[in-house]
Amino acid sequence: MLVAKNLVKKYTSLTVVNDVSLTVGKGEIVSIIGPSGAGKSTLLHLVGALDKPDSGSVLIEDTDILKLPSGKQAKFRNSRLGFVFQFHHLLPEFSAIENVCVPLWIKGLGKKEATDLAAEMLKEVGLENRLNNKPSELSGGEQQRVAIARALVNRPSVVMADEPTGNLDTANAHALHNLFLHLRDKFGQTFIMITHNDALAKLTDRTLSMQDGRIVDEWVN
Repeated sequence: MLVAKNLVKKYTSLTVVNDVSLTVGKGEIVSIIGPSGAGKSTLLHLVGALDKPDSGSVLIEDTDILKLPSGKQAKFRNSRLGFVFQFHHLLPEFSAIENVCVPLWIKGLGKKEATDLAAEMLKEVGLENRLNNKPSELSGGEQQRVAIARALVNRPSVVMADEPTGNLDTANAHALHNLFLHLRDKFGQTFIMITHNDALAKLTDRTLSMQDGRIVDEWVN
C-alpha cells in the first residue's frame, strides 16, 4: 500500500528525518512511537505529502506522490489520504455534518450526495444523533470522532493520525483506538498512527520506534 524509501528532511543543519524507509501493507495498522523530537510527525507529513523531503520517494498504490504536480498532488491527498491530528481542526461555525462534508465538497459532490455520505460516516463513528451540533456543543471525544469521520468520508486508501488521542482521557482514547480497528475491519483501510501511549500502540498490528530521525526498532504486536 505504501512504500517510502530513503527519506531525508533537514532544517538548516538539523536532520529531522535521516534516511528512513518503511513499507506498510494494505489494511495494516502501524503505530510509530518515540520521544519528542524523534522525527515522528515530520515523517508522517512526508509520507502524506504535506511536506517535501530533501531526498527520497513515497509510493502509495504505486503512485509516486512526491513527483505529482501540485494540483494533482492536492487532489490525490483529498481523495486517497485521510488525516487526523491531535487538535481536530473542525470549523467552529459548521455543524458536525457540514464539517464532514468539506472533503466531499472539495471533490465536487453535490449537496445531497455529500450530506448522505457524511451522515452515513457519522453513524459509523456513533454520532448519528449529533449531526447538527456545532463543535462547541460536542465533547472532546465527540469532536475527534467528527474529525475521524471527515478523514474517512472519501474512503481513503491510507489514514494518517498524529497523536489522535493526545487530548483525550484514557477511556475515550481506548474507545478511539477500538473505533480505528472497527473501521479498518469494515472498510479495509490502512492506518499509520503516531502515539506516545505504549499501551495503545500495542493495540496496533505493528510498532515502529523512532529516535534521532531514524527507525531504530520495530515489532509485531
